[in-house]
Amino acid sequence: MKRAIVLLSGGLDSATTLAICLRQGFEAYALSFDYGQRHDIEILAAKRVAASLGAREHQIAEIDLRVFGGSALTDEIAVPKDRDEKNTNDIPITYVPARNTIFLSYALAWCEVLGAADIFMGANAVDYSGYPDCRPEFILAFEALANVATKAGVEGARFRIHAPLLTMSKAQIIETGAKLRVDFSLTHSCYDPAPGSLACGHCDSCRIRLEGFRQAGRKDPIPYATT
Repeated sequence: MKRAIVLLSGGLDSATTLAICLRQGFEAYALSFDYGQRHDIEILAAKRVAASLGAREHQIAEIDLRVFGGSALTDEIAVPKDRDEKNTNDIPITYVPARNTIFLSYALAWCEVLGAADIFMGANAVDYSGYPDCRPEFILAFEALANVATKAGVEGARFRIHAPLLTMSKAQIIETGAKLRVDFSLTHSCYDPAPGSLACGHCDSCRIRLEGFRQAGRKDPIPYATT
């Protein structure tokens, strides 16, 4: 079986991406990050998802983006709630500077060690909160970089960055995951969980997730503090 690295955050997008990778016949190596985010709930969710779907291995890389801050997820900055999503030019403060570039670089390094050439990520250019590192331009640029910046690339390997959810709506992602038997009750998406690890229901991530389930005609199986 061909090996692939899957970036796994513990959210429903990355869980569905892992399921797609496995369905395509890859041996999946899940990679999560303890990067100094506000809570470790998503790491616990990633462990549950990796075990549930059958990842061959699951590594959690520890890096500390708190040394730079600059994001509500890594700094003492309030997470926006009930934000006006109509302002599509506004990149929210929950954007973590260069996060996907850093994560993909780690995945690329692990690829070289494993002899793998494929990286899967759950980037989405439809319901993505305006993050610049979730756009097709970014993914194509990183793929080009991977093929000139590595020993394997120079020796003839062809790295591929797979973003199977890129043009899907959140409802379509949920339907795809459901067909692949993803247990969404194991996932976590909230930026700012309430006491008891309950999703807040008001941050951008919660609102996009809830709307996706509504449009899909399904009930979100995770508990919320309030919606």
